[in-house]
Amino acid sequence: MKVNALPLRPAMVLWYTFCMVFEQSQQDNEVFTVAHLSDLHLTSPVDVEIRDLLNKRALGYLSWRLKRRHEYVPEIVAALCDDLSGLAPDHIVITGDLTHLGLPSECRQAGQWLQMLGSPTDVTVVPGNHDAYVRTPWQDTLALWAPYMASDPGLQTDARQGPGGSLFPSVRKRGPVVLIGATSARPSAPFFATGSLGVAQIDRLGDVLEQTHRQGLFRMLLIHHPPLSAMIGWRKRLTDGAALRGLLARYGAEMVLHGHAHRSSVRYLPNGSGAIPVVGAPSASSRRVKAKRRAAYYVYGVRPSSSGWEVCATVRRYSREDRCFVTGDQWMIRVPGATTGSVDASIHPHRHHAQHGQRA
Repeated sequence: MKVNALPLRPAMVLWYTFCMVFEQSQQDNEVFTVAHLSDLHLTSPVDVEIRDLLNKRALGYLSWRLKRRHEYVPEIVAALCDDLSGLAPDHIVITGDLTHLGLPSECRQAGQWLQMLGSPTDVTVVPGNHDAYVRTPWQDTLALWAPYMASDPGLQTDARQGPGGSLFPSVRKRGPVVLIGATSARPSAPFFATGSLGVAQIDRLGDVLEQTHRQGLFRMLLIHHPPLSAMIGWRKRLTDGAALRGLLARYGAEMVLHGHAHRSSVRYLPNGSGAIPVVGAPSASSRRVKAKRRAAYYVYGVRPSSSGWEVCATVRRYSREDRCFVTGDQWMIRVPGATTGSVDASIHPHRHHAQHGQRA
């Protein structure tokens, strides 16, 4: 790993030592890497018809024509695909909003892109509010992504596949990690972008969190809307976020990954025995200038340790100058295995700013 020549404080020396050991263990196949993308908005609603706009989509289409099509651009999506190809993570997760208006034609476009990105075995998707913009037949929209959302055979919950994506929560085991997908995607009123899980999904989610904890797996909960109310405005909130927070306080999770806010964030959710890291990814295709809102995605390297788990997190951020993704901030999280989804008090964040074009 190449770093800038800066005076090394003791904490930084420890950080670099950890990274070197972590990279060596990755070469020894001890680390399971997960790339986390969100809010790509990669489709173009060019085949829209007047009858498609006799609802909330009229406002969304106007926003796309005037602004959004200039902000979420295919050039960055292409650079993202190149970067992922070179990085070759063990798995890719997408926490919603592949489309703008959730049109059937957009869902077909996104489905074709997912097939190009990887097989359903290697890519996991949960939908976002833009993917369920208005009520639309399931078979014409989200069902097209079902192979990327469904549970592994034998790990299905009691949910049935059908309208509204009720196959959630999904359960997919990959190496030491279990990916638990929850859908908060629900049609909302004009000028709102709220989401909800619903009582039935929350009940099933509690069972899944409890069972996978007993199995000693690293639980990654995937959801589009952030579970913490302070992270998003009232009109864009998760309406039953308090119920989800209560569930996580009871059963825990090793990490919660989300999108929706279109900015990079790391927060911690107390759960009695520690805190659960809650990581929000920005849009992976945005041309925004501000660093927290510029196109980026996360890479998490998860490995077991003598005391539980260690996670090395890296931001891959788009460089407007180099027109490619470069390494941004990095930090390490220790997750004790003896407690339910808690994070060690000795979390060691470190901002490592790469030179332009530097690859992870």
